[in-house]
Amino acid sequence: MAVLLETTLGDIVIDLYPKERPRCCLNFLKLCKLKYYNFCLFHSVQRNFIAQTGDPSGSGNGGESVFRQLYGDQARYFEMETTPRIKHTKLGAVSMVNNGANMHGSQFFITLSENVDSLDGMHTVFGEVSEGFDIITKLSESFTDKENRPYQDIRINHTVVLDDPFDDPDGLTFPDRSPEPTKEQLDSGRIAADEEVDKDKGKTEEELKEELESKESKANAQILEMVGDIPDADIKPPENVLFVCKLNPVTTSDDLQIIFSRFGQINSCEVIKDMKTEESLQYAFIEFERVEDCEQAYFKMDNVLIDDRRIHVDFSQSVAKLNQKQKFVGSFPSSSKDKPKPRHEEDRQPKISSRKQESSESDSSSSSDDDKLLKKRQKKQKNENKNSKRERSPDNYKYRKERDRKQQRERSRSRSRDCERGPRHRSRDKDQVKSRRDRSRSHDRETKRDRSRSRDKTKRDRSRSHDRKSKRDRSRSRDRKTKRDRSRSRDRKTKRNRSRSRDRKTKRDRSRSHDRHSRYCDRR
Repeated sequence: MAVLLETTLGDIVIDLYPKERPRCCLNFLKLCKLKYYNFCLFHSVQRNFIAQTGDPSGSGNGGESVFRQLYGDQARYFEMETTPRIKHTKLGAVSMVNNGANMHGSQFFITLSENVDSLDGMHTVFGEVSEGFDIITKLSESFTDKENRPYQDIRINHTVVLDDPFDDPDGLTFPDRSPEPTKEQLDSGRIAADEEVDKDKGKTEEELKEELESKESKANAQILEMVGDIPDADIKPPENVLFVCKLNPVTTSDDLQIIFSRFGQINSCEVIKDMKTEESLQYAFIEFERVEDCEQAYFKMDNVLIDDRRIHVDFSQSVAKLNQKQKFVGSFPSSSKDKPKPRHEEDRQPKISSRKQESSESDSSSSSDDDKLLKKRQKKQKNENKNSKRERSPDNYKYRKERDRKQQRERSRSRSRDCERGPRHRSRDKDQVKSRRDRSRSHDRETKRDRSRSRDKTKRDRSRSHDRKSKRDRSRSRDRKTKRDRSRSRDRKTKRNRSRSRDRKTKRDRSRSHDRHSRYCDRR
């Protein structure tokens, strides 16, 4: 008794248990004959656990038994078969899904590993996979979302009943051939079963290498854009610029312009030099007005001898000039005076009042002498501020002396005021001082008292915790000792009883043997 399931991954052959599970096997075989399982999705695939199917709606909440077509809606589900008990121990065990209250419909699942003990007693095993274990591994390795639903559809295309021991019940009409699927059945909102997921399939190694190189170049361009080396990741080098290298250090930009001007008009020709030494770095960039002239120069000037050197010509891959044009709006800073000053240098300059700024702007338009005067004043202000800071610093000896003198003067003034006040004011001051002293003493006493109380409390708490701990330890040791004594007395008692029973047995055996011997002797 077997059924062939033709899936989108391959064929699976299921052997059934008609003697142990007659109702489940009857339901499954007749549904396969009715082509009920055609185009059903594997709507739940849990790796190394189960692959569930049998619901035509594909939601996991539908499905009905074959008995509904025979007896109506009351027989939509049938009762679970519990005896004999068959466990989910094998890989590829086929079991009916429990729809609640130990009732079965049309849904079933295939186990994707051995010894799935958690399913025992909940679902009814009615068969096992005999062929197609490679399809089971593919099922287990399929990619799923959080709800265990495969991203690409896995369906049962067709079911073939290889052997059916049960008679066909009256009232069922079986189709001659498999029905064609509808759009609603095939539209699951996921990747279709026959859709190609591998985009690289059918491509040559050269095409794959080109794709990898293009991806790497795009990634590098994006990194350069984030760093700020290029203005845009999609920027391309100019097509009318040639890169010339392996030049002689003697060759100048004028020489190159004369040589390359025979191919067309040149907008710029520049031999790159070192910024400090101003020596040639032996490479140059030549910009033509037309792209056709640039291409002609590329084909004819490569490996040409100039100043006893074989030069190499190629199209420029640099976008530095475009980036600089965007930064400085088409003009390069010619000298250090024209360069924009950084922020920290601007912040260091001392701030001048608005009136002074207005006057300096008006004077600077008239003459540069006023600017020099302003700068001198600013320098003087800076120096004065520095000197004042140095004098006020506590490390300075003069500053400390002056501070001490001021303090002495203030003390002497306060004493003279006290003398001028008279004895009454002095007595009042004494009373005030005394009251303050008494308050401070009372406050100190209270704080000391509170501290001592808190200390006593902590000591008391510690002693209590220590007493509790010691009592607990004593009770535990006492319990252990009593347990030990009881076990020892029990062991002694058992030993004693064993020895006594052994002695009794030996005595009995001896007396019996003696009696036998005496009887034997009497007979003779």
